[in-house]
Amino acid sequence: MPFTSSRKLALALIAALVVIAAVLAVAHFSADSNSAAREQLLRIIPPDSTAIIFLDLDALRQSPFLAKLYAWAPAPSEDSEYSQFVGDSGFSYERDLEHLLLAISNHGPTTDLLAIADGKFDRKKMELILNKNGTASQQGQWTVFHLGSTAEKKKLSVTFLSNQRIAITDATDLSAALNAASANPSRAEWNSRFERVAGTPFFAVIRQDFAIQSALNTNAPGSFRSPQLSALLNQLQWISLAVKPDGDQLRLVAEGECLSEPTTTQLRDFLQGIVLLAQNGLNDPKLRQQINPEERQAYQEILKGADVQKLDRGEWKSVRVVLPLTTKFLDVARAASAKAPPQIQPDSATSGTSVPTPQPAEKSRSHQKN
Repeated sequence: MPFTSSRKLALALIAALVVIAAVLAVAHFSADSNSAAREQLLRIIPPDSTAIIFLDLDALRQSPFLAKLYAWAPAPSEDSEYSQFVGDSGFSYERDLEHLLLAISNHGPTTDLLAIADGKFDRKKMELILNKNGTASQQGQWTVFHLGSTAEKKKLSVTFLSNQRIAITDATDLSAALNAASANPSRAEWNSRFERVAGTPFFAVIRQDFAIQSALNTNAPGSFRSPQLSALLNQLQWISLAVKPDGDQLRLVAEGECLSEPTTTQLRDFLQGIVLLAQNGLNDPKLRQQINPEERQAYQEILKGADVQKLDRGEWKSVRVVLPLTTKFLDVARAASAKAPPQIQPDSATSGTSVPTPQPAEKSRSHQKN
């Protein structure tokens, strides 16, 4: 019986629906698979962790902004040992590393690191290399390879959790670290903060302690020092950082939390004041004559998109800062890095010895004229 036009149309619609459903199913299960890998990794974190850092390398590689960043960054010098490792193992971190979780646990004067990595590993080749360069022992269900000491004179332990997942730590007992994580499945304080950064390919969640406070106070960008800002940051119990590619932009989101509303109010006002001062500074007539127009425009784009808010989550109070970075900012950074190297100036306090001290380009030129 020949098909009527209505039957042909119905079959065409059914076929189209089947194709659409198949495409949506592939996208759904691909996202679910990626999300499942992320959830599995986050369940492995030690309960006493101080900071958690997560990277989804597959997602980051697809970002146009990151592609330009990789092209802009200076290519690392070729390392013969790494090249030999790639040849022997077939694994290249630039190509084959998919997810990376780093857990940092501060214990007073010592710090333990635990890294869990997903990737395209050739397990047999990797285990041959590990066995050749270290010693193996059985710890519970895992075969653990012990390698040479790190710079802190702590030995590294490596094991395969599956064919595509590897664990590395400088703790004394890798098995104990993994078992401690599985024995403490309830980590509500961590999980609630992981949920806020869901979908971001790179994030860090930090639970404040003395070591973190010292790092924030002594490693301020651009040698910036503010006792008021340091005092406010020291009162935060949690700090979260997230990076999310958005087309040709990169959105940086930072959030600080504590139980004190006055602290978050002061921190919000302080950060909003910094943004306002920077905006006014870029509009200063004298600065506009001195600064490169492209550089000024790049900074203006960041400040225009900057957002500082105070959030109330019941008991917890937060301050969130959002900064957009564009490819113009990368161009400005590249131009700045291409300037002349820092000059060598004598240090009168060191009996004739000299140390390199960076100087702004304008000041260097005026000094040479005098």
